[in-house]
Amino acid sequence: MTAAAPTGTTTADASPALPCARGELSAAVLAALREPPGAPLPATGEVVNPLGEDAQLALHVCYELHYRGWAGVDPAWEWDPGLLAVRARLEAAFLEALRAGVRGGADVADELGALLVEPVPGNGVSHFLRDEGEWWHVREYFAHRSVYHLKEADPHAWAIPRLHGRPKAALVAVEFDEYGGGRAERVHAQLYADLLVGAGLDPGYLHYLDHAPAQSIATVNMMSLFGLHRRWRAALVGHFAAAEISTGPSAQRMAAALRRLGADPACTHFYTEHIEADAVHEQVMRTEVVGGLLDQQPDLAADVVFGAQATDFLEARLAEHLMGQWSAGRSSLLLPL
Repeated sequence: MTAAAPTGTTTADASPALPCARGELSAAVLAALREPPGAPLPATGEVVNPLGEDAQLALHVCYELHYRGWAGVDPAWEWDPGLLAVRARLEAAFLEALRAGVRGGADVADELGALLVEPVPGNGVSHFLRDEGEWWHVREYFAHRSVYHLKEADPHAWAIPRLHGRPKAALVAVEFDEYGGGRAERVHAQLYADLLVGAGLDPGYLHYLDHAPAQSIATVNMMSLFGLHRRWRAALVGHFAAAEISTGPSAQRMAAALRRLGADPACTHFYTEHIEADAVHEQVMRTEVVGGLLDQQPDLAADVVFGAQATDFLEARLAEHLMGQWSAGRSSLLLPL
């Protein structure tokens, strides 16, 4: 169940390989990226299933050009007008699906306050892993979350130049902790790479993208969508606040699960680090980032609520998928580990 202790080296900077297609749209986008920029791209028309495998992978492939890029893909594709047009159609359909999945509203205090109340008894994924999950469940969960955690905090960094004054300073303080307080070995993405090594998994950036279903990819795509559009800066703030509020209790349960299963200390350390850090972060996010932003621009309250609710909507979809597959004794991944 345990593996050799992680070396503490930083994660590789190399761009990941392009993933496998999951349908006609993602296949066309991937085929274009293998050609020089300006190669023909498909007319998207109506995106039939914006939360499905094909659309979510295609969107993720587009977004990754703004992060580490893809091996063998010309960096000029990042701002190719044709690819941006395809991405815009995917984003519009994704946003429509998110709006359809949330209640809406503009009461930020009520929305974030509800997240501070833990339901009793709880029945989420971390409750299951803490109480009865097996090692194979945990390793699958690690693979799902690797799509985000190996770039942890990067999508939220897009908010920094879009804020000013009090909320900007507070967000930078939170991000400083996420990036290890200036110490490379403590960067949260590196801690997750160490966790993967401790679990006997591959720590390569996006190594498990082909394994991860649309439900996992959508949670990361939402962050990128909000981060890359100034229009959605308040939704990104709402998402980040909701994530920081909910991470601490979940991390406590994950740490308990890993101790019960006798996991490598590197696995447990990732979660114990978040228990301590996020107890502070959720206060800073609620009072200084969200509060500061709404003091400046109270008209953004509905967007903050949208970001928090969209986070809950997508996390609930992922939890439903995980628990549905696991309760049936099946893998929750598209490919075996």
